[in-house]
Amino acid sequence: MNEEFDYDLTPSQWETLKALRTPAARLPRMSRFAIDGLIALELAAMHGDTPLLTAKGRKVLIRGSSLLLQDLAA
Repeated sequence: MNEEFDYDLTPSQWETLKALRTPAARLPRMSRFAIDGLIALELAAMHGDTPLLTAKGRKVLIRGSSLLLQDLAA
């Protein structure tokens, strides 16, 4: 995997990153700690009171999805 997109995210951060794909009105309750971590990595940003997936976060999610599938198979 390209180092630019190689992040060692916690399971909570992966779940939060995946949840950010949904429209803001339908976002589930998320861990503020996970959101803050994603913001620090520039994978998410705040727009008012709503966390949003950044372009960088979208790339990490897409590239990391194959790693998540490998974890399920193990």
